Order: sequence, then C-alpha cells, then structure tokens
Amino acid sequence: MDPQLTNIQPGGGIVMSIELAWGHVRRALLRKLRPGFVERMKESRQGSRGTLPFDPVDPRDVKYYRNQETYWWSELEDPFSWRDSLPFVRVGLAELVLLGGGFVVLAIVLGWLWWPLALPMMVLAGLVVWFFRDPGRDVPSETGTVVSPADGKLVQIERIVDPELGRCVQFGIFLSIFNVHANRASLPGRVVAVKYRPGKSLNALRPESARENENLDVILSDKESITTEGGGGMYRIRQITGQFARRIVCWVRPGDVLARGEMFGMIKLGSRTELIVPDNKSLEIVAKIGDKLCAGSTTLGRYRYRMSGHTAED
Repeated sequence: MDPQLTNIQPGGGIVMSIELAWGHVRRALLRKLRPGFVERMKESRQGSRGTLPFDPVDPRDVKYYRNQETYWWSELEDPFSWRDSLPFVRVGLAELVLLGGGFVVLAIVLGWLWWPLALPMMVLAGLVVWFFRDPGRDVPSETGTVVSPADGKLVQIERIVDPELGRCVQFGIFLSIFNVHANRASLPGRVVAVKYRPGKSLNALRPESARENENLDVILSDKESITTEGGGGMYRIRQITGQFARRIVCWVRPGDVLARGEMFGMIKLGSRTELIVPDNKSLEIVAKIGDKLCAGSTTLGRYRYRMSGHTAED
C-alpha cells in the first residue's frame, strides 16, 4: 500500500474536512446522549484501531479510512448499511447534502426576493444530484469480457509498453460533468498494489493531463487475460483528476478481491480514467474511438482463447 494513502480521498477537500469535523461533534454527542448505542457498537466492531487518528463510535466514522487496517463492522451489525442501497454513490452523500442542499437553500432565499433568481440555483442543485447518481448496471458474465471502468467517451485506444505490465493496450476515457463518475473493475481480480501521485489539474481532454495530473493506480492480478499463448495476468486502472475534478476516491487496498463491474472508487467532477490491459493474440477489441461508455456494462474487448479444446466462451 502506498504510504501516502492514509485515507480513501488523498486530495482532501473542504467537504471532507467539514464531514470529519462533524464526526468529532457527533461522537461527543453520542457518547453523552446515547451511551447504550455506543457500547453496542463497541461490542460488535472487529479488528483493531491501527493508525486511525481517533476512537470510532460506529461505521460512519471509518468511511474515509476503509482502505486502512482498522476497525470494521459486518453488514449485519452496521445500522447504516441501507445507505448503500440509495441511488447515489455513498461516498458522495456529503457533497449531495452540503452542495445540493446549499443550492436549494439559496434558491429559496433568492426566490423569495424574485422567483427567476431561483432558477440557476435549482439547475445547479439538479446537476449535483445528477452527478452523484448510481444507476444499476447489467454486468456481462462471459469469461474474458473486459468492461469499461468508467462512464464517458472513449478517446484513446493505443498499444503501449507499460514499464510494469509489458505489452498492453491502453484505453483512455474522458468523463464530462454529466457522466456518472464511479469507477468499476474491468476484469475480476485481486488488488496487488494501489499507488498515488500528486500532480496538476489540467483539462482532462489534454493528452499531457494523463502524465501531469494527480492520479491513482489500482493494479489487479486476474486470470482471464492469461492465455495459452503467454502473457497477461495483470491490468491497471488509473484514476486521473481534471480541471474541475480535484478529488480521487479509492477505498480498496492490496488483497481485496473485486468482481467484474464492482465499484471501487470515484472521481468527483469531470476527469479521465485509463485502463491498461495485457496485449496478446487472444484480445479482440470491440470498442472504437468516440463510443459512449457505461462503467461495468459496456464491453471494450474480449480475451478469446482455447484451453483443452474449449474457448473462453464455452
């Protein structure tokens, strides 16, 4: 694990700071007003405190520290697990409340003065809600299917030599502010490394943004890109900030196992995502430049290979 990654949102941010500050107040209130709840949560938590900078009361307190070795609660013991079923990305709920709610309050105040003034604020509130939505996805089950790691427009398909992975195909995806910004695993696999690099916030449409902007790599070991022809077995998803997207979120750590299409993070506002997969004779690229993609459901390519007389489709 990259030692720079002490929480799931390495770039910090105002909303994160507000939420962490509120956590201090909430924990103090709960310990004073609801000691029974605090004790029940203490008895049901698992793991150890580790590097967590405070003693948590309930699962909400470890939201930003899910990628660390610290306390955790099972889903059955988590009274707030229902938030995962909301049609919004859970790590964006604070922005949804503070930003979306703030625009609604402004709309009410301005509308009281003169109703047309409320319209721009309502539009902005709607954009915040739209941005953090989490629509359901139909994930292909066919072995060897490489699905898109992000919503957006496919702007790059290029064969490269990755210094760690060797001969690869790189897919570049541009996300506008209107796209869902959750990132999903392209192939089922185990996380072997998570690497973070601070950087600039150039427009994500500029090619140099992939090299110079803040980014985070999730490298996974998989079995579906390994072929009888050799090569494969590792792929990379890179989250890259944009001109307006300044917050990368990633809650996985080495050892975690992800299913195809499983969400592992998001980038808050317009940005870029890159997928780098092994390049070998079995890889069939089906996507093309300009395609509109849906994370977890749009197929970028397929590994078709034969083992013991059977193809990956059998």
